[in-house]
Amino acid sequence: MSFVPVTGPATFRLAEPPRDSVITFSAGPRGGRTVELPMRAALPVLTRARTAEDAHPSVGLLAGAVLLAMRLVADGKFEPSPDGPWWQPAELAAADLDRLEQLAAARANEQLDAATAEGLARRVIAAVVDAMPRTPPTPGATSAAAKQPGAVRPIGARRSVSTRNGERQDFQDRLQDRLARLRADGVPIPDDRPNLVNLSLRVEAAEEELVAGGVRLVLQVHDERNPLHLCDAALLWTDPETSGFGGRARTHASLALRAAAEAWPVLERLQELRVPDEITLDTDELVSLLDSGVGALRAMGVDVLWPKALGRDLTASTVLEQARPGAGARGAGGRQEEALQDGLFGPSSLFEFNWRISLAGEPLSDDEMDQLAHAAAPVIRLRDQWLIVDPELAKKAKKRLVRTVTAPQAVAAALTATLVVDDTKVGVVVGASLERVRSQLRTAATRDPIPVPAGLEATLRDYQRHGLTWLAELTSLGLGACLADDMGLGKTIQVIALHLHRATVPGGGPTLVVCPTSLLGNWEAEVRRFAPGVPVRRFHGGGRSLDEVSSGFVLTTYGTLRRSASELAEVDWDLVVADEAQHVKNAATSTARALRAVPSTARVALTGTPIENELTELWAILDWATPGLLGSRMAFRKAWAQPIESGVDPDVTRRFADLVGPFVLRRKKSDPGIAPELPPKTETDHLVGLTREQTVLYEALVRESMERIERADPESRRGLILAMLTGLKQICNHPAHYLRQSNPRLGGRSEKFDLLDELLGTILAEDGAVLLFTQYVAMGRLLEAHLVRLGVPHLFLHGASSVGDRERMVREFQAGDTPVFILSLKAGGTGLNLTRADHVVHVDRWWNPAVEDQATDRAYRIGQTRPVQVHRIVAEGTIEERIAELLAGKRALAEAVMSGGETALTELSDAELRDLVELRRERS
Repeated sequence: MSFVPVTGPATFRLAEPPRDSVITFSAGPRGGRTVELPMRAALPVLTRARTAEDAHPSVGLLAGAVLLAMRLVADGKFEPSPDGPWWQPAELAAADLDRLEQLAAARANEQLDAATAEGLARRVIAAVVDAMPRTPPTPGATSAAAKQPGAVRPIGARRSVSTRNGERQDFQDRLQDRLARLRADGVPIPDDRPNLVNLSLRVEAAEEELVAGGVRLVLQVHDERNPLHLCDAALLWTDPETSGFGGRARTHASLALRAAAEAWPVLERLQELRVPDEITLDTDELVSLLDSGVGALRAMGVDVLWPKALGRDLTASTVLEQARPGAGARGAGGRQEEALQDGLFGPSSLFEFNWRISLAGEPLSDDEMDQLAHAAAPVIRLRDQWLIVDPELAKKAKKRLVRTVTAPQAVAAALTATLVVDDTKVGVVVGASLERVRSQLRTAATRDPIPVPAGLEATLRDYQRHGLTWLAELTSLGLGACLADDMGLGKTIQVIALHLHRATVPGGGPTLVVCPTSLLGNWEAEVRRFAPGVPVRRFHGGGRSLDEVSSGFVLTTYGTLRRSASELAEVDWDLVVADEAQHVKNAATSTARALRAVPSTARVALTGTPIENELTELWAILDWATPGLLGSRMAFRKAWAQPIESGVDPDVTRRFADLVGPFVLRRKKSDPGIAPELPPKTETDHLVGLTREQTVLYEALVRESMERIERADPESRRGLILAMLTGLKQICNHPAHYLRQSNPRLGGRSEKFDLLDELLGTILAEDGAVLLFTQYVAMGRLLEAHLVRLGVPHLFLHGASSVGDRERMVREFQAGDTPVFILSLKAGGTGLNLTRADHVVHVDRWWNPAVEDQATDRAYRIGQTRPVQVHRIVAEGTIEERIAELLAGKRALAEAVMSGGETALTELSDAELRDLVELRRERS
């Protein structure tokens, strides 16, 4: 295209679409000969014509616009137009607008002012942007994309909102190759920002100036594209040629200085100078520079450069240490803060955050801190060197004390090594005493296990010994703990071992266990089994009393706690245990408030689901166990819950784990070392009481049946006994089972159902699956109706189920589609592989343990990879508990029962039978 003339003027005619625009070149000032080229053909002519010495000014303007447009396209700054099927430039960034304005100003002349030149350049850019890609965009692509949630406008991004991403990327690659070839041919590809500069301020000070508390600011100019090219502003103003900057640099420097003066008004003094070389700052102006000027200037891109001789090595951190005696009253945690070893947490166990100022990492002495605090100027001489002192740092040296906190708050700061002061996060230096505590907390769960207490009649697994050690360590420090092991890993036995361990320490006292009503019998049975000889009593029901409680276990329920909190608060409890602590996950409930009102030396929360829905549930549990550790609920939401739940800052999650990790011990059955062999099977008898309705029915049936049995002949006697035993077991299940009620009210009439609700809540929260075995189809129907009302997905297999239905239900359960499987013992006790289940619940007791074992083996068999927890629900004081005791203890009768089942019981004497079936009242 060398024949195209560039010495004459050129005109641009915009078309629609813009890619069809035309440029007309004229030879000579009178336009004797013209050449008309479409936009695409004109591009190589204009890219070469820009460097021609004899090019007409109009050609230079069009060529500059073409080069700017090529840069936009190369950077992907174009998008489909909403007005038609063509490309348009994306919204110009500030830097691109500046280039456009500079181009228009440089090419303006008497016939073409800057505004008109800019408008012409914009039209040329639009034509180039549309001409360079080969394929027009799909109409409406931009608006469609913009309607999508989270859509981002593709300004400055190397991606297209159209469906032709591959073609566009290919075009951009070819354009970059084109620009590279132009550069190789010696054609400069400028960014149309000639002579642009940045500013900086250099701080200088002689010794006498520093003594007077003042410094000088020298203005410097930097080439924007080459920061190493710089000079003092004085040289640029007085000798531009020597400075190496072009003629427009001074104008741009003036504009930049004006903007900097708007950010920090002291620089207006530089503007007033004919040559803006330097100004001297007095003390107030230097304070202003340090206080706000440096930050404001940095935001404008103006750096303040300090000399090495004028040190800025003073840094501030907070030091956490125990407060001096008498610094304040005891904190919110009651006796918890008094129990820490070596007197660290005593009656006046407050801690202080104090500012520590360091010079090059070395803390200042008290005298040096005083000198810093009382300095009259922001320039001070310390340790034979001059230092710049930020005003905020001087305030810290003067104030010293940041705040006083309770022991749990001090522990929290020690674990996170951070503190928020005036909405700013600062580092924390921990004193020696708290450093030791921090180390103990971080290693408590992994250190060598403590000896198993002598009074424990059980063998603890390794993870249970580590759990005991962890509990003992935290409670010895007066701090609370949340043991969050999976169901079936033995939280109860670990707490019993903890009680026995603490009983050997001087000053030990009784342990209060607060639990759901359905777990009272289980706790009492476990204490009597694993710690025989340790006193255990219930504080529940009518006639409850706390007289002469000085040791051992006291068991109560959350309902009793609400009604008798003040009475419970009068006892000097050593340990308070909240079992199934998710009951107090809402700190605003009356139950949670009552629990907080009971003081103790230490507190332990037990739960398999410390977090069910949101982090504030964990806050509620830990704020009871160790009050003040996580701050107020609102502060916790702001500092931890909201950032973690939004997922915007992974570092927050890590720091939160550092904070709560020492106080929450969570072990799962699937963890390495917890269940190393083919999977362990843990069996638990859950003792539940009878409701008032069940008690009346049970005693009436025993009374009436025994009167008939004692008068009956041998043949009818056997049938009467079997009928009585069946009726008693049905009453233990649910009154509606015995009364054969249709569509009965189920809630509140049987503690077995209450316990099932507790078990299912935990199992489902842990993503587990459960088999519910009952020997009665009618009981299975009641369970099914109960689960329907709760909205729990379930299956029910019984003797009337067809072969097809049986196979379908097994497949559905094994696939994990339904988590609860109700089975009648005879229909589901053999011949099924149900290894999806990791829990087996025997809702009612079978007389032959071998039959129960066969049912349990539906889950506990080859193919099972998870630990299996077997739950046997036993009605306390009834025939069910009596049979369980016989099977466990009286071997002779146990053998008869195992071999003969219920029929063996028909051979008992009347006295033996009455002793077996009569209801036994609660033991105190």
